[in-house]
Amino acid sequence: MTALRQRKGSKGKEHPPLGAEFQSQQPNCCTDHHPEKMLHGDWSWGAIVWTSVGWSVSVGLGLLCCIYVATLHENDLWFSNIKEVEREISFRTECGLYYSYYKQMLQAPSIQEGLSDLIHDNLTESKRTINLLQRMNIYQEVFLSVLYRLLPIQSYLEPVYFYIYTVFSLQAVYVIALYLTAWLLSGSWLAGVLTGVWYILNRVDTTRVEFTISLRENWSLPFLALQVTAITCYLRPQLTSLQQKVMVWLMYVMTFCFCLTWQFNQFILLVQALIIYTMDCADFLTTTQVTTLYLVQVSGLLSVWLLQFCNSMILGSLVLSFIVAALFIRHCQSGLKTGSLLVRLGKLLLHSAMVLLLTFTINYLAKKVLQLRSDEHIFKFIKSKFALGPTRDFDASLYLCEEAFGLLPLDTLERLAGTLLLYPYILTLLLLIGMLVVGALQNLSRSKGGSAEERKGAGEGRATAFRPDVAYNVLHTLFYGLLAFSTMRMKYIWTGHMCAVAAYGVCGTELWNPLLTTLRCNSKVLLRLVRYAVPLAMMCCLYYKFWPKLMEELSELREFYDPDTVELMTWISTKTPKRAVFAGSMQLLAGIKLCTGRVLTNHPHYEDKDLRERTRQVYQVYGRRSPEEVHDILKAVGADYVVLENSICYERRHRRGCRLRDLLDLANGHIMDGPGENDPDLVPASHPRFCEAIKTDAAAYSALFTRTFHNKTFHVYRVKKKRKKSTKNSSEPSATL
Repeated sequence: MTALRQRKGSKGKEHPPLGAEFQSQQPNCCTDHHPEKMLHGDWSWGAIVWTSVGWSVSVGLGLLCCIYVATLHENDLWFSNIKEVEREISFRTECGLYYSYYKQMLQAPSIQEGLSDLIHDNLTESKRTINLLQRMNIYQEVFLSVLYRLLPIQSYLEPVYFYIYTVFSLQAVYVIALYLTAWLLSGSWLAGVLTGVWYILNRVDTTRVEFTISLRENWSLPFLALQVTAITCYLRPQLTSLQQKVMVWLMYVMTFCFCLTWQFNQFILLVQALIIYTMDCADFLTTTQVTTLYLVQVSGLLSVWLLQFCNSMILGSLVLSFIVAALFIRHCQSGLKTGSLLVRLGKLLLHSAMVLLLTFTINYLAKKVLQLRSDEHIFKFIKSKFALGPTRDFDASLYLCEEAFGLLPLDTLERLAGTLLLYPYILTLLLLIGMLVVGALQNLSRSKGGSAEERKGAGEGRATAFRPDVAYNVLHTLFYGLLAFSTMRMKYIWTGHMCAVAAYGVCGTELWNPLLTTLRCNSKVLLRLVRYAVPLAMMCCLYYKFWPKLMEELSELREFYDPDTVELMTWISTKTPKRAVFAGSMQLLAGIKLCTGRVLTNHPHYEDKDLRERTRQVYQVYGRRSPEEVHDILKAVGADYVVLENSICYERRHRRGCRLRDLLDLANGHIMDGPGENDPDLVPASHPRFCEAIKTDAAAYSALFTRTFHNKTFHVYRVKKKRKKSTKNSSEPSATL
């Protein structure tokens, strides 16, 4: 497997409701200019200078983050000095698959031919022709390849550097978006600075871009952060009609880019739709705002649906069904926001039950009509994770046994606390949740005629109610925080926004007003002093504590070192036919496609039912199956060679019950290897484990397979044609598992 080694030689007069107090006491200080302040006609020199400084600092922090992760990537791999095949191997697992399409587009004789090859691809899945632009989210690779062809940079910038620098640049965009969100919420760009500093210092928990460059989330999360910034600005008061339209278009464009670049977009947008629904139920949004936010999501998804050649997975998504149900039920229940508090709470419970019922009904019918089963593995995973379904399902178990899909480890919170992020975040979140609940109860307690739009029309809404932009961000960090705790891989959506919320608490008035009032020393001067002194003191403390560590980290020089994989890829490229078909693990095959261009039987992009079934069949090479059964499976998928990995066959990384061979044994109904308990319905296998037995060169195996390459990590066998009773059926066998 890939390894890194040390380089040689290197080392108010009235008492307003809770939530209104801090809005009327925003200090009138020079750095309290919001980024959109000048749009409201404030063209004073103070506004111009300090807003310009704020924007400049945001760009500087973004570039600093970009350079930081790029340097770490170079130092970890010595990327500039290793061979091309080693560079390509460094694109791990599915990252290599995605990058291969960028490489394929650049190698095509023309852009048109490259696009045609992607639309009619017969290299990614043997014996099948698939539309990659429909199946996968690879428009970013297409766009970059076209851009690289058109720009006059080929002579001094290699294609791989153009690709990775683009991804690293998106990290700068991400930091700038978080910076702007904190600035909009708090009114001080010091909050943005603190956000950027926290994001960089918590790199381990905010991004993994330096070693998973082409992972889809590294492309999409910057656009999601920009969308949140646009929503925050859209929900602010006193925007003109033109400014609102600009924000709506920005929200649409960012939603579209987010959806286009990540296959899990529908699940992330579902959580966001639930946030909008919650704000609507608590009467923080006007009818126009609710409808606009929903339609922005629908428009983004449908635009991607068109670009992905009418991908049925989008039409059958739960988020589209939920939005349709929520808008329909909302339209039908015109008296929802009338009556006393208890009456309205009862109506909301009934309303929510009707929305959920209609959502699942629409989704069920849509999937039946579309015959959609592409995303069923996600729901199997959710059922198994929360013990709502069978735990032996092979696809669900593949996810459940990976650490990234487990619960959030507690050491994550320890690291976040070490950078002084966790404590202000928790205090801010608890205070804002309390204010949010009070504000919601106040809204629901209003008599008829007190809805959000009517309060806005009466000119009182934004002076007495909890700010909707703050409410959105509180619910955003709360909902995605719960998602992160349930599934560790989703923490990268939460931790970045967490930095913005914590910085808002430190630099805003919400935390300091109650504290100073309790201490009987609340004044505008003292409030202003505290709001700027505390974040500056925190940044000085962080500088003192972490600057030496950052310098030490940046001075650590390593080198890419994976000679076994390099040897394998070199052998495949030079000793096998260009149209040879390879079977093996999903992760390895992605690298084989990138490095050699050979045809694959399966790959890591798991959002297709037929591919999942094929993968389970191919993985029988690690199960207890007869050589004849394995041979029939491999021939049915058109495999010419099969690559066996010792790291899988003799795996020790996972605990018993989570090793790949254990998952196969359970799916096949066989007793697992090693000491430990087995379910009573499991039986001993009648055959030895294929990946072990084939190395004995017994007659039953040598008659069907010939070893053509091996080293200490990999064994490659050529799949022979049967001399007797050759299988004529070209369809894949449906072996009983």
